[in-house]
Amino acid sequence: MKDFVNIYTVFDKPENRNLSNLSSVYNNTSVLYEAVKSLTEFYFTEEFLKGKKILLKPNWVKHPSNIKEETCLLTHESFILVTLKIILDRKPDSLLIGDAPIQGCKWDRLFSQTFIEEINILSQKYKIPILIEDFRRRKYIVSENKPTEDTKPISDYIIFDLGKGSFLEPITSIGKPRFRVTGYNPERMAMAHSQGVHKYCIAKDFFEADIVISLPKIKTHQKTGITCALKNLVGINGDKDFLPHHRLGGTNSGGDCYPGGSLFRYWSEFLLDKANRRQGKKSYWCWQKLSSLFWFISLPGKEHRLDAGWYGNDTTWRMVADLNRIALYGKPDGTVSDIKQREIFSLCDGIIAGQGNGPLEPEPLPLGIISFTNNALVNDRLMATLMGLPVNKIPLLNISNVYELENCEYTLNGKVISVKDLEQYAVKAILPEGWLIYFKNRK
Repeated sequence: MKDFVNIYTVFDKPENRNLSNLSSVYNNTSVLYEAVKSLTEFYFTEEFLKGKKILLKPNWVKHPSNIKEETCLLTHESFILVTLKIILDRKPDSLLIGDAPIQGCKWDRLFSQTFIEEINILSQKYKIPILIEDFRRRKYIVSENKPTEDTKPISDYIIFDLGKGSFLEPITSIGKPRFRVTGYNPERMAMAHSQGVHKYCIAKDFFEADIVISLPKIKTHQKTGITCALKNLVGINGDKDFLPHHRLGGTNSGGDCYPGGSLFRYWSEFLLDKANRRQGKKSYWCWQKLSSLFWFISLPGKEHRLDAGWYGNDTTWRMVADLNRIALYGKPDGTVSDIKQREIFSLCDGIIAGQGNGPLEPEPLPLGIISFTNNALVNDRLMATLMGLPVNKIPLLNISNVYELENCEYTLNGKVISVKDLEQYAVKAILPEGWLIYFKNRK
């Protein structure tokens, strides 16, 4: 199958490209249905889908905390339901909708009761089972300080060790483990990632599916610049203790949590590690508050973030690249082939995209597009172009040894286009705070 990126605009005139008009698209299911159908019907034929086990992987990173996030934080419920209807019409054997949100996400607040009812109605109407699954092995809501471990058995996952072939290997320190993910015990991270060892914990459901359809929400991202088709595959990993997001310390000391160096910031990180080793204990709060105090005293600027949300983060994009390699080339026995093992389709919700401090605190962006692709890298380069982001300055968008950049056809509303043609549809997205200086001179 030739690589493609098909883009569809849901606005007819530039003046209608606003939040009010685009929000109404989610409510007008007939218009949304026709838009998704026009993008996918050539590929999602009955011959292709009939009798197959389908996995839908939405962007369910965190439950919304306010009304505006309901349109820009998650893959919209209407978008998922319309996609389901199109697939069900092609008579698959079964459908699974699954993701692994952050540990503090309240699963039952990710979707409405109406959404669940609609799922049940569709399942009964088509007589096809539709399941919804939480891929997480660990949950922890900070305000309650009650971690829940091993919510699913490790036998439900496949452990991949990319070893020296990992994108993380060139930045792996000798001796002292530096990899961190904010809010998790660093000791567990050290067990998964060290020199020559780079393990990931992938849900078996991913490999048991005949066809994988990723449903990302297009957003800016504090750590990688953009999150879309590439970043959405992070949710097939069921245990965040396997996911390095940054390295301890500032750039002056070999880390990438923040630029330069600061004794107060380093102590803040040190104290946060102590807190995370004590999750579930009363002492957690003491260490956590001390960490926050030291961070405050360090007088952080916009690029200084304890969660490493800035342009100099040189870890997260590598982890994302590893997971995309596993998704494309991984085999059910935990090995990685030199030959691509599967096609992964991405149907991206950018009707109302996310801008600013995504992925967890985005502001609505009236982008007005849906994209459909089998090449996540090329797709995300085009989505960055549409958001006015300089593609060549974002490391995640230059992993051409995982995806091919050449021989990919782009279409906009059914017509073959070039990147230059697409630029006239670009909007200037609000940047994550940690990227403002880096993209200061963008056009």
